[in-house]
Amino acid sequence: MLEPSNNVLPVIPGKRYFTIGEVSELCGVKPHVLRYWEQEFPGLNPVKRRGNRRYYKRQDVVLIRQIRSLLYEQGFTIGGARQRLEGEGIKQEATPYKQLVDQTITELEDLLEGLKSKS
Repeated sequence: MLEPSNNVLPVIPGKRYFTIGEVSELCGVKPHVLRYWEQEFPGLNPVKRRGNRRYYKRQDVVLIRQIRSLLYEQGFTIGGARQRLEGEGIKQEATPYKQLVDQTITELEDLLEGLKSKS
């Protein structure tokens, strides 16, 4: 499996909820790693529905990408990454917020391009 950086991870689709398999593909992390991270990072708390199936929101996907970057690209330990995320406070929220805005802009540009091509 390739180890993509955040720059080459797939675009997050404009859906409200994502399954663990979809998040695994979007973030380049195996499902068992995602389940483990839920225990280690209190901010990562997907909705659980029938049969204990996990459904992740868009902000969960952004947080997972941030955790992945801290652990795999910046070399933090689990504890160090947790402290970094907790210690950043407002800064932590600004980064996922900026990523969401950038993602939304990209999706809107793609939609506009699609509409132009159909005309």
